[in-house]
Amino acid sequence: MKETFRAFLLLIIIAIGFTACDEKKNEIVAGDEYTVNLLMDRTEKDFQLKNDPRSPFNMDPEVVFENLKYFPPDSNYIFKSKLYRFETLDTIIIMGTRGEQRKAVKEGYVLLSFKGKDHNLNVYKSFGPQDQPYFSIWFTDESSGKDTYHIGRYLDFTLEEDEDYIYTIDFNRAYNPYCAYSELFTCPIPTKEDHLSFAIMAGEKNFN
Repeated sequence: MKETFRAFLLLIIIAIGFTACDEKKNEIVAGDEYTVNLLMDRTEKDFQLKNDPRSPFNMDPEVVFENLKYFPPDSNYIFKSKLYRFETLDTIIIMGTRGEQRKAVKEGYVLLSFKGKDHNLNVYKSFGPQDQPYFSIWFTDESSGKDTYHIGRYLDFTLEEDEDYIYTIDFNRAYNPYCAYSELFTCPIPTKEDHLSFAIMAGEKNFN
């Protein structure tokens, strides 16, 4: 069913002839595999949020569904880095948007080079309802509270066993947590340490 839905989306995207471009001429080529997959994922997410009974738009009668808003795909915000592991894996407290405390493990950091300056972003390990581990990057940047959600945005991270593995950190896939849509949901607040001193004009924008 999911494969059929994605195939249908692919036909729509190709038929529309979507052009991903911006003023800086750093766009990802329209119609290439990357752009098509990104747009399919965004369209599929809209479909899921609209129809999933567990989504904020179906659990909170106060919010009305609208398609999510995004910046155009931009290659300026795709970075490559290994994961620089911390010698000591510290468990720290991350605050949630309702004031609750959450535990997370600082696994390491990735190194982003932007306009000649290096920036670090931590990678965190958290635990789901059945204590299953998952890895995330939580961040704010100079667009936070303006074009993007003021609390911050997230990137999913898949940990590889190879210590020298080079990761792709793609901010075109940065997304808002559920608390951006409804106050019924709570989410981790990125720390001051995870603020980027430049604007990430990529990924998901403010919902409202």
